[in-house]
Amino acid sequence: MRRSVPVFLLLALAALATLATLAAAPQAAAAPGVKFGLTDDAWLLNGPGTLESRLARLDALGVRVVRFSLRWDQIASTRPSTPADPSDPAYDWSATDPVLDGLHQHGTDVILQLVGTPSWANGGKPANYAPTSSATFSAFASAAASQYPWVRRWLIWNEPNQVRWLRPTTAPVYTTKLLNPAYAAIHSAIRGAQVAGGGTAPRGSSGGVSPIAWIAAMHAAHARLDAYAHNPYPLDPKHESPLAGGCGHCTTVTMATLGRLVTLVGRDFPRARIWLTEYGYQSNPPDRLLGVPLAVQARYIGEGAFAAYRTPKVDLLIHFLYRDEPSLARFQSGLVTLSNRVKPAYAAFELPLAQISRSTIWGQFRAPAAGSTGTLERRAGSGWQPFATVHAGAAGYFRWNGSLARGTQVRLRAGAIVGPAIGIT
Repeated sequence: MRRSVPVFLLLALAALATLATLAAAPQAAAAPGVKFGLTDDAWLLNGPGTLESRLARLDALGVRVVRFSLRWDQIASTRPSTPADPSDPAYDWSATDPVLDGLHQHGTDVILQLVGTPSWANGGKPANYAPTSSATFSAFASAAASQYPWVRRWLIWNEPNQVRWLRPTTAPVYTTKLLNPAYAAIHSAIRGAQVAGGGTAPRGSSGGVSPIAWIAAMHAAHARLDAYAHNPYPLDPKHESPLAGGCGHCTTVTMATLGRLVTLVGRDFPRARIWLTEYGYQSNPPDRLLGVPLAVQARYIGEGAFAAYRTPKVDLLIHFLYRDEPSLARFQSGLVTLSNRVKPAYAAFELPLAQISRSTIWGQFRAPAAGSTGTLERRAGSGWQPFATVHAGAAGYFRWNGSLARGTQVRLRAGAIVGPAIGIT
């Protein structure tokens, strides 16, 4: 154990030495292949209405991909006799089958996240402790891949660089006990599968490991992955936007410093793609401590989409959540409130819009009801005045180039959808 400490310190020091070259987000050509989606397991499983109505709501929003969790500790609460066989009586797929079958029938792409260790696999410890044997997790990954062979995207664990999600909180444990065994099992079962590793939080928090050190340590542990997953939440949501305000000298990775992630992944895993698997801003109301105003949350939906769109190798951006969580101590980043009242962020997800310079506006016709032609409007007194017609290009994206005075309020109208206003700065 003592011999591993200097190696880790060297990796951390090397990462710190390169921070100055990583802070700026790279400029790149548009990436029309990026998919925008959503994750909210609780709402999908137990939200109001029927499962079919919830799936239809995702379709109407323009959700192209859903991240959904398979909780190993819940699906296999007792030890299976034939652990690689999904039909083993110890496996209970009854909660997940309807959701995943429904998503499949609706043609929605899925990222299946494997997480949570059953107590029989880790010596009676809580679910955030790694299994004692990599073979047990490998067998579960095989069973899951056999149960859902149509799923092509897989994510191994959630935020393992934080103590609350994985113990021991080390990249070698994560790589050898979880990622690499699952990678081999899933690729053996599903031809053309993509398996993402990392799934890192933007910072290590107390007792955790920064994503910068985590990536380097995963590389040193010979991690196998097709994509690197990261959750680029803001560290200071009231002063950091998706496009500006990130810490240039910190060992963190947020949306505002996404170029840092691109550089590190390109260095250590040059063939890997990048998935942004959880992201969002909490709103005020209801969260008066960490939330941003409703209009700001809506604006950041568009800016976050543009940040993903412009960044090389990014294939996915997943919004968290659809509906606010019941406890204020939990996340309030939903598109709707706990009482299902629609926030401005809802329309922003349907019609994301962002100012990318004083003379350029970027946006996307995402919701099917938006069609492919819309009108840009600016506020004039108490009303709105159209000033440009825009048309969807590849994957629904458009750019408008022109001149607008600072402070002008602009919005996009398309079909029956009216997007929230953004102020020109």
